[in-house]
Amino acid sequence: MSIPADYAERVYAGVLGKSIGVYLGRPFEGWSYDRIQEELGDINYYVHDKLNVPLIVTDDDISGTFTFIRALDDFNSDPAISAKNIGHSWLNYIIEKRSILWWGGMGNSTEHTAFLRLKHGIDAPMSGSEKMNGKVVAEQIGAQIFIDGWALVSPGNPDQAARLAKEAASVSHDGEAVYGAVVLAVMESMAFIETDMNNLIDKALTYIPTDSIIARLIHDVRKWHAAEPDWRATRENIAANYGYDKYGGNCHMVPNHALIIHSLLHGEDDFSETMKIINTCGWDTDCNSGNVGCLMGIKNGLAGIDSGAIKGLDWRGPVADRIYVPTAEGSRGISDCVREAVSIAQLGQRVAGDEPISPKDGAQFHFAFPGSVQGFLVTDGIGQAVNSEGHSELGSRSLEVTSEGTAHCGSPVFSPSKEVTDYFQKRGYGLMASPRVHSGQVLKARCVGVDNLSVCLYLRSFGNSDEVLTFYGDTVALSAGDGKELSLTVPKEANPVFEVGIKVEGSGKLYLDWLTWEGTPEVTFTRPEHKGSWKDAPTMWRNAWINAVDSLTGWAESFRLVQNEGVGLIMQGTRDWRDYEVTADVTPHLAKRAGIAARVQGLERYYALELKSENKVQLVEVLHDETILVETDFVWEFGQTMKLSLKVHGDQLLGSINGENVLTATSNTFSDGAIGLLIEEGRTATNAISVKPVS
Repeated sequence: MSIPADYAERVYAGVLGKSIGVYLGRPFEGWSYDRIQEELGDINYYVHDKLNVPLIVTDDDISGTFTFIRALDDFNSDPAISAKNIGHSWLNYIIEKRSILWWGGMGNSTEHTAFLRLKHGIDAPMSGSEKMNGKVVAEQIGAQIFIDGWALVSPGNPDQAARLAKEAASVSHDGEAVYGAVVLAVMESMAFIETDMNNLIDKALTYIPTDSIIARLIHDVRKWHAAEPDWRATRENIAANYGYDKYGGNCHMVPNHALIIHSLLHGEDDFSETMKIINTCGWDTDCNSGNVGCLMGIKNGLAGIDSGAIKGLDWRGPVADRIYVPTAEGSRGISDCVREAVSIAQLGQRVAGDEPISPKDGAQFHFAFPGSVQGFLVTDGIGQAVNSEGHSELGSRSLEVTSEGTAHCGSPVFSPSKEVTDYFQKRGYGLMASPRVHSGQVLKARCVGVDNLSVCLYLRSFGNSDEVLTFYGDTVALSAGDGKELSLTVPKEANPVFEVGIKVEGSGKLYLDWLTWEGTPEVTFTRPEHKGSWKDAPTMWRNAWINAVDSLTGWAESFRLVQNEGVGLIMQGTRDWRDYEVTADVTPHLAKRAGIAARVQGLERYYALELKSENKVQLVEVLHDETILVETDFVWEFGQTMKLSLKVHGDQLLGSINGENVLTATSNTFSDGAIGLLIEEGRTATNAISVKPVS
């Protein structure tokens, strides 16, 4: 089946709807209908401010949905991908007890239980099976909450959506949970080409057993909806017949799936009304609302979301496309709905055999979809940033920026503040992210003038005491019709960078066509030269590392890594990094192995130069399992400091120790990725780790 002409925009609407739904329902997740009515009333709009919590949050519904779909990319966009393959991607992207999942423990959290099965060598689908984990654990809601991505890569292809949903859901779930996930995936897949909600439900039912509980509850909900237009009456019937008291566990699939079908029917094709119903009904509000928002976004497009304006509801403005996706791939931690939508659309197009889109030649910020702002806000000064038609060389849209006096308009590329980072770490879902921009790279942008204004690029970074530093590029004068490019080379003092954008001087309007960066960084990571007391010591430089070791501290050295069992890594960098040399001083203490890594794409996808305790040095490739590319004898001792370097250039790998080349190998498995330090069962110390381009 051919890809719809508006496919990418509809994917964006689905991603946006998912995010809006999660943000709407997250503040009162787990509340009953009665408590919601008593404390909040009907949920007509965001209520985060009433409960004193942020709107933009780290959340498993968002992180899991936009992470697990990357398995398709990792396995060559193969639509025949298996549950076993997807399980391997779980192990690659999930950092145990820190990212994506609710870490409630074996037999209590379904996803944690499945993760432990995978970790201990039990492949999917056995990892999520009823046989292995029991019926109650296997039929909780998680199969459904992560399923949207598999539908988004299957536009108008319900057979593919159903198969992919079954494989993905089976990593952690079984039985009715898988049926519910399949129903939702088929409905979302068909929503690209079918507008009638009942037709979507009819089609989805053909993919699950007719005698399943999910099929029966859908029949009952449709019957109650037909008999009584009041959605509250249907909710009461659901509570009486399919409520939490009827099914075990913390958050069962069946009651929540019933609410999803209920809201889609009673919402009568209105995004805002459907959001009100699904959230006011309670139970697993962020999960249910996220799934419903995604389906409604796909089916009715951006116009459906924006129709809330008739009721005075601006769903998109407060969100500004911003989402957090903390995983072992750190450069995706700070993201936006456009970025994730383009990534998913590219996967869907590759699966279908089509040429993937690359808006404005792959610019990081391109504003290609109506209303999209990709996190850009006026961060100080007076002004506004809105999406606009036209004023683009390579596309059809741009970002209209107005200023009164002087204004900075930018978007985050790392955690936006120490306070935000600390908040999420204490909350339990940490904001694990690496900066997307580093020293030595070049920021570029194109602006089009309307009024007489001056404009330049700027970036902000954290300083030696976590103070905010701002750096500017050359100022350019714009007048009506001028289209000019701007540039700014990221200085070595800017580390870590957390915001990029444009500074506008004067009162008037201009258009930002695109903003991007290029080049391999040239940067050294080490402890900042802080002059204050240890009580106010900086932390953002260390928070820029994705921490997947048991303990990451700094004593006399900048980085002390401790791993009690297995292999642990810390990582920083992006998938934009291709050919470079990474160098670090490494001092192992009581370690089975220690070393440096390059082209890191997660916990189980990288190259490494490793010192082994058996007086060996190895170049290895880790692709779930480890392959020794080459090794040689090398005598070393615990406590000895060695300078390790690993150069990756095309398919060539060169490892050196103390300035002498010791190993070379050839591999084309990984073409890009971050840098890292690694340790197996022990302790290692490093004072500085650097990366620089190679030619």
